[in-house]
Amino acid sequence: MLTKRLLGLGVAALLGLTAVTASALPATAAPRPSAATEKTSPASPPAMLSATPYAGWNTYFGLGGDYTAAQVLEVADRLKSSGLAKAGYDIVWLDGGWQASTPRGDDGLLQGDPTRFPDGMAALAAAIHAKGLKAGIYTDAGPYIPGSCGLGSYGHYQTDADTFAKWGYDAVKVDFLCGIAANLDPKTVYTQFADALRHNSSGRPIIFNLCNPVTSPDWGNYPESQQSTNTWSYAPAIAQSWRTYTDVGFVNSIKYSDVLRNFDANARHPEAAGPGHWNDPDYLGPQLGMTDEEFRSQMALWSMSAAPLVVGSDPRTFSDATVAALTNPDLLAIDRDPLGKQAVRVGPAGTTETWTKPLADGSTAVALVNRGDAAAEIATTASAVGLAATRVEVKDAWTHAVSESKDAIRSAVPAHGVSVLIVSKSTGIPQSPRVVVGAPTVTAVNGTAIAPTGNLLAAAGSTLDVTVTVRNDGTTPVAAPKTALTAPDGWKTVPTGKQPLLILPGRTADATFTVTVPASAATGSSAIGASVRFTGLRGQVTVASPASTVTVAPAPPSGADQPLSHQPWISATSGWMTPAVDESVGGGNPIRVAGTTYATGLGVASPSDIRYYIGGVCSRLTGSVGIDDVVNNVGPDGGTATFSLVADGKTVWDSGTVARGTAVPFDVNLAGARELVLHVGDAGDGGYNDRADWAAPLISCS
Repeated sequence: MLTKRLLGLGVAALLGLTAVTASALPATAAPRPSAATEKTSPASPPAMLSATPYAGWNTYFGLGGDYTAAQVLEVADRLKSSGLAKAGYDIVWLDGGWQASTPRGDDGLLQGDPTRFPDGMAALAAAIHAKGLKAGIYTDAGPYIPGSCGLGSYGHYQTDADTFAKWGYDAVKVDFLCGIAANLDPKTVYTQFADALRHNSSGRPIIFNLCNPVTSPDWGNYPESQQSTNTWSYAPAIAQSWRTYTDVGFVNSIKYSDVLRNFDANARHPEAAGPGHWNDPDYLGPQLGMTDEEFRSQMALWSMSAAPLVVGSDPRTFSDATVAALTNPDLLAIDRDPLGKQAVRVGPAGTTETWTKPLADGSTAVALVNRGDAAAEIATTASAVGLAATRVEVKDAWTHAVSESKDAIRSAVPAHGVSVLIVSKSTGIPQSPRVVVGAPTVTAVNGTAIAPTGNLLAAAGSTLDVTVTVRNDGTTPVAAPKTALTAPDGWKTVPTGKQPLLILPGRTADATFTVTVPASAATGSSAIGASVRFTGLRGQVTVASPASTVTVAPAPPSGADQPLSHQPWISATSGWMTPAVDESVGGGNPIRVAGTTYATGLGVASPSDIRYYIGGVCSRLTGSVGIDDVVNNVGPDGGTATFSLVADGKTVWDSGTVARGTAVPFDVNLAGARELVLHVGDAGDGGYNDRADWAAPLISCS
């Protein structure tokens, strides 16, 4: 998939542009650099402008490129009234879009859009300062090339640095859209820009956010020296922060999978980060497509990364949950810890991971990361995270509760969740024992045992057998534990066994229940949670579990050879855009594979999962799969995928790698299966041009 960025004056797609050398540009677009900008000064350490990671707000993801001074000041007021400014989000940062349609006036100076910024850019900075906040602004390191970037500073570095300082701006983000279009060397030009900022004529300290988002293959085939993944090698000497990968999302759209991608890229060079210079995985994106849990995870991962915390969404729309996550004092303290260390992974990468970050007071922040789609217990030990102790004190950064563990550092972590624990040696009177309550597990539906699943499908009227496991990792007993379930209104929960009087250190106990889903339950996802209340050494304690999801399914299909594409799905994902019914993804074209057009089917981009409830009443699924012929109109690259059918968690058919121009038929027995997943993978070469079709899938059910 080609990456596109919404830029200043509208939409500009950098990808697909033919690289332009600076010498080939018209003189009006790329004037020769002055002597001050043409030379590369020896790198000298910048002033300590950001001894800890800075924080603020940027216009990009929430307002796009057509914002106004009035909107910016409204956001500034919201930062103050919501408590975000008090929590340190004090930079109000303009991204591309502030400039006039002709970015430079006759005097060669940058100029703001006179309609949207009628009082000028200096007046806006002054108004922001009057609210007790700082002001940030944007430019590009390349020459201004209309259609590729909204403005460019190449050839004007000292002039623009002086202008920003004179206007009163405290921070500048310098992009590389026209820099890459002009085939510039980022290290050279960014070093020149940094020199200009340090020597601005006003002597004003200005934070420099170096923003080269170019990555291969997302942006095209560029040498490593021009990519964001190389910036760490030179940026610490010249900038307060630098982007480590491409954009974390699109305007008004951020996916959690891309958050994880950027976190992983950002983690490659923790040694580059430290007081005054920080790896930057891009902006925080609450309420732009992620769930609240997924955004809490982004906040946790960015804090563990000692990353700048710049919010890209519109704070005027923030919920209480969003503000609470952004202002969490424990996470902010971890992010801004004066030691300035970035977290590193302990142990292998995988669906569940452990990351640690040493803190200045001798404690260690531990992030237990669950990348999976179901809640999971994740555990490490004190010695594994570098603590030589027989007792450890554990503070939960989300609940702020303090407990004590003998050795295990463990949490029950929600799907797509991150548990952050602050761990230190324990001395003196023990804290209450560390108790972990597992997510409720459904072991049977209507009396029939099932394999545990993180998102159970059930019909209205079903009876579920549920088990909750309580674990005492502490050094003292858990007395009189009382486990209870929480379920939606109208759902009936009944305990089915005796609960223990005591849970000794290192032991577990199960509590069992039956849950009845009402016959009137609406279709869709519902949460079942658990909590245990017990008496600890320091009094009464309540610990909650992560939730398990039960999806009340629509009625299964009925009849022979019914188009599966016309049945309601439980959930559906596509690598880009959204799954399409009876047409190929991303354009409204009919499904066409290997020259044959199909009236029904599903069009997706890899990777993709489409999930259906078939309730044990369906016997057969037939159809064909392939790459849609429309890819031939896009280009010769990419266009390979794998297809598989998964019934009740078991793969019952696999296509192998499918290339364009081939239709692969399938005929699968589904007898007894309760759920069906149509999965598409990228065949190992990425998702570019993977417009995959499930052509004429027909299902037969009683």
